[in-house]
Amino acid sequence: MSSTTTTRTATAAAAGRALEETDDPREQITVGVVMADGRLAPRSFASRAEAEAWARPEEQVVEWNFVCRCDA
Repeated sequence: MSSTTTTRTATAAAAGRALEETDDPREQITVGVVMADGRLAPRSFASRAEAEAWARPEEQVVEWNFVCRCDA
């Protein structure tokens, strides 16, 4: 097996693992901020910590998944 084939195989295996880890929509959690006026903030957050740092004291950080769109 050549080094190119080995690299491609390793890359494909890593991509498959990443797909398996994120393939279940129940585990794809989205974080948002409900502003004081009840509207969802018009931006996305990479993590709950980022949302908490951005939110004001009167705002609420929420999480939901793509399956039920409910608080997690």
